Amino acid sequence: MKKISYFFGAICISGFLLFSCNTQNRQAGSENPGISKDSLEIACGKLQGYIDEGKLAGISAMVVKDNQTVLKRNFGLADIENQKPIEDNTIFRIYSMTKPITAVALMTLYDEGKFELDDEVSKFIPEFENTPVYNPETKELESQVNKMTIRHLLTHTSGLTYGWDQKAYVDSLYRATGASGWDATLGEKVRILAGIPLKYQPGTTWEYGVSIDVAGYICEVLSGMPLDEFFKTRIFDPLKMDDSGFYVPESKQSRFAVLYNKGENGELKGSDNPDDNFKRKPVLFSGGGGGVSTIDDYSRFGRMLINGGELDGVRVLQESTVKMIMSNQLPEGVDYNNGGQYGLGGSVDSKTGRYGWSGAASTHFVADPENKMVILALTQLMPFDISYATQFVDDVENAIEK
Repeated sequence: MKKISYFFGAICISGFLLFSCNTQNRQAGSENPGISKDSLEIACGKLQGYIDEGKLAGISAMVVKDNQTVLKRNFGLADIENQKPIEDNTIFRIYSMTKPITAVALMTLYDEGKFELDDEVSKFIPEFENTPVYNPETKELESQVNKMTIRHLLTHTSGLTYGWDQKAYVDSLYRATGASGWDATLGEKVRILAGIPLKYQPGTTWEYGVSIDVAGYICEVLSGMPLDEFFKTRIFDPLKMDDSGFYVPESKQSRFAVLYNKGENGELKGSDNPDDNFKRKPVLFSGGGGGVSTIDDYSRFGRMLINGGELDGVRVLQESTVKMIMSNQLPEGVDYNNGGQYGLGGSVDSKTGRYGWSGAASTHFVADPENKMVILALTQLMPFDISYATQFVDDVENAIEK
């Protein structure tokens, strides 16, 4: 889940198990409200298995229920070469888990009456007023039948894409123009995007893409602040997410987990990408996938959602606005992932009401409003694989005592 140019970037080690249970082996909270301890232990055993089998270098897992941290464990290593364990303050690349944060940030301005969800994007970014739509059947450019709206941006139904499809004409233009790259400010990139035809008529098709980055730019337009400052003011400072941002400053880089991928024989190896974009203040602040965070920080974001927009006496959003974010907002006739639903900046499980999203380095989070629960499982592995995390979520949900 990354942009084409900037979001894509285990050897069994003696003593690995020494690091699997440190603060890692503690259960936080005096009691588990309505959750089976034994079932959670089984869930953690499965996570440990990924480490023992060399499938992942390290995992940080956390479960919050009814505002109590009922599970918080770290497994394995953040840095194999230097034998650094995953710890509570390990910093992860969250990539597309930045999207829900951007949605929340923009919706703080909704609460202030700065826009309506069905306002046209061109009201705030005039360059999109006449952006045409490419028709692959006629190979002609057409006018937008329904103008692109902010709701379209936040639900990935805007007609914008990521440029991943090697056979699609519009995607080829993304690659040719560098529309998804790091090499210019957010405003400059948005203007390039406005000059490329849309892949679909707005409101007709769900396709993952740079929509949330454009939503981030609307935050800048409406607030008069760069997106990093806006996030800090509206989200990170109020929620005390002190280690979250768009890069890891030098003073914290010792806590930054190594990004791993699989070698030819399936062994874990450090990525060849030096991650310069995460180790210095970037030129472009990507609300779609440029964030870093810790498990503690992101759990506070999740708790705010579960609490209806408030945490520790600080209100970030109105409760009704949180309900909008965490409920299906797709245009009529459009679905996500073969029948699924999508809220604002994240997917919604139509059966359980769970809201959440993942990141390219195999990070995952779920906010479960019915059970007042936040579930997080963070690692650093590419290519994207959250099978370990979805299994953990299922195991935790099954541990709830009915």
